[in-house]
Amino acid sequence: MGASGPTGFGSATRSNTVTVCPARASSVAAAAPAVPAPTTAIWNIFPTRYTPLFPRRLLTHKRTGQYSRAMKLHLVLGVLLAAAAPASAKGLTVEDMLAMQRIGEPSVSPDGRWVAFSVRDTDYDANRGRMDVWLASVDGATVRRLTTHPDSDTEPRWSPDGRHVYFLSTRSGSSQVWRIAVAGGEAEQVTKLPLDLNGFKLFPDGKRLAIAIDVWPDAKTLGDTAKRDDAKGKSKVKARVYDQLMFRHWDSWEDGKYSHVFVWNPDKPDTAIDLTPGQMTDSPTHPWGGMDEISISPDGKTVAFVARQGGRETAWHTNTDVFLVPATGGAKPVALTAANKAYDFEPTFSPDGRSLAVRRMSRPGYEADRERIAIYDLASKKERILTEAWDRSASSITWARDGKTIYTSADNVGNHSLFAIDVATGKERLLVDKGTNNTPRIAGDRILFARDTLKSPVELFTIKADGSDLRPVTKLNAARVAKIEWGEYEQFSFKGAKGDTVHGFAMKPAGFKGGKAPVAFLVHGGPQGSFGDHFHYRWNPQSYAGRGYAVVFIDFHGSTGYGQAFTDAIRGDWGGAPYDDLMMGLDHALGKYPWLDKNRLAALGASYGGYMINWIHGKTNRFKALVCHDGNLDERMAYFDTEELWFPEWEHGGTPWDKPEGYQKHNPIDLVKNWSTPTLVIHGGHDYRVVDTQGMSTFTALQRKGVPSRFIHFPDENHWVVKPQNSKLWHDEVLAWLDRWTKR
Repeated sequence: MGASGPTGFGSATRSNTVTVCPARASSVAAAAPAVPAPTTAIWNIFPTRYTPLFPRRLLTHKRTGQYSRAMKLHLVLGVLLAAAAPASAKGLTVEDMLAMQRIGEPSVSPDGRWVAFSVRDTDYDANRGRMDVWLASVDGATVRRLTTHPDSDTEPRWSPDGRHVYFLSTRSGSSQVWRIAVAGGEAEQVTKLPLDLNGFKLFPDGKRLAIAIDVWPDAKTLGDTAKRDDAKGKSKVKARVYDQLMFRHWDSWEDGKYSHVFVWNPDKPDTAIDLTPGQMTDSPTHPWGGMDEISISPDGKTVAFVARQGGRETAWHTNTDVFLVPATGGAKPVALTAANKAYDFEPTFSPDGRSLAVRRMSRPGYEADRERIAIYDLASKKERILTEAWDRSASSITWARDGKTIYTSADNVGNHSLFAIDVATGKERLLVDKGTNNTPRIAGDRILFARDTLKSPVELFTIKADGSDLRPVTKLNAARVAKIEWGEYEQFSFKGAKGDTVHGFAMKPAGFKGGKAPVAFLVHGGPQGSFGDHFHYRWNPQSYAGRGYAVVFIDFHGSTGYGQAFTDAIRGDWGGAPYDDLMMGLDHALGKYPWLDKNRLAALGASYGGYMINWIHGKTNRFKALVCHDGNLDERMAYFDTEELWFPEWEHGGTPWDKPEGYQKHNPIDLVKNWSTPTLVIHGGHDYRVVDTQGMSTFTALQRKGVPSRFIHFPDENHWVVKPQNSKLWHDEVLAWLDRWTKR
């Protein structure tokens, strides 16, 4: 179901429209070179597209104003409560999170000396993120902004000679490939095609591009698709007609177009060769597939790509395959992984071009199966499962230059750790353990990667190949981080459901000086996900610690990073062992940490976590307040509302008509009669995973029962709340709701 988005408050008034006003973003960390200063306002903002590690179900990779009269009354109440509370140090706030510069998409130069990467700054007035390409020396001595255009510049990639950085930009009015000389000068446009590009990769010859574009499958040229798009846009008929599933996905309605893989050649710049003509499925896959699902052989002759199989059955099957096709086109793609009826991801050619590494699952219909790395010999087409003995899920593939090692990262006991896998034996070696570490890249004789923790957003670091000598490359957020008093935290373990060891974290309020603190108890989504040592921009425990709350979060049965059997354990038991783990973990923390106030507990969750909040509500009245974001109330009806049917069919053992008991076993709607705890309900109007009528139903039940409740609907958000001004409102509302009912 996935992790969800931000914001909360409380009143029983029927409706309050809130208009949130702007603020503009600020500065660059002292370690970076001088950059033209943006307009200054009340908030400093800088969100990013870099999302290292959402729970699997998305997964889940992100603001002052005019208020209604009722809102002003709430603000007065908030001021009075704040005045009554003891003064505390300045912990993390939503304004701080919005001010952070968010780093992503690192790309190392061919000589290993430089890294280009994207940075997202928040334009609060425009209510969006603004992406630029930056450049840093791998030794960390130099960091500078490479592009400064107000439109979006993303996906930096190096030319083979290291003289240019290519990137995707909307500065021409559509999404096209541009390039800029590293030595200096203005960016120049490379492609001028009639359609937006979804992504690109450079061929080894430094001239051709592999590009992904949404087209009508029967269109003969890109121009034909552009003409049809234009005619459709001018038509006054806006009806949608469907003959099969899926008719919508994540947050968008299907429109009959599909992403195809093309090869663009500067010798014929006005067109491109469709390597997947007539294909009625997306490559890369929608909505989450990126250009990591396309790989080009070192000799430039072959393109590997991922496509979902199955027609209308794609709504309840998880089968994706890796295909091989000549880069010249004109031949039917061949499915390399046809024997595997489960997920296949991220094809990556070996440096010598003789092998192809693939991340793959084994059980059809299960989206949270263990992700193994398989290696295919391209001459014989034989498969070898490299990591069969390793009980972790690999999240990426990066070959060492000599082809003897693959670098990857994986959830690992509340962390996301960096590993090296020996290609000959499959033996894993831990390189970086604590924190969240991913996107490893080869940088000369060192490994460059992105790293964040509960006390720092993403920065780039390097290590030696043996995992030693950790060094920072960027310090874009160092000055901001230094000004914040962070909540101190530690990991703990306890005997949970089934007698298994379960892990969690406890965090003190920022600047804690003693006494007892109210508790924010966070429940992660997924459910196959993890709340760990990670700087999250929507569900960040430090944002509660910064408000004066202690924070507890538990990785219950079903969580990732503790072995596949632990992850599998939630199937058919959504409200069983996970609920027991949560209650037992909370009790353990209350007994272990005397600064937790057992009489002032609030529980919050999103997606599966929102479902769990509704389930908790029917099982116990120990909490003073609840927050349910994008959570299901009725698992039976939710099946008919959602788009990816494989998920409830796996989790509950089949369809509602064939396996009704699976949907009835732990269904929150059956316990509504027990509800009495004040609850804030939040939902996004574009959430087609957990549809907004589930949130409406939850609020209706609360109101009809006379339970203090408040409903916030974001018509322009999906499963997550990511627009800057909406994010500000989300955090204000949630924290005010907790303040009100815990008497903070």
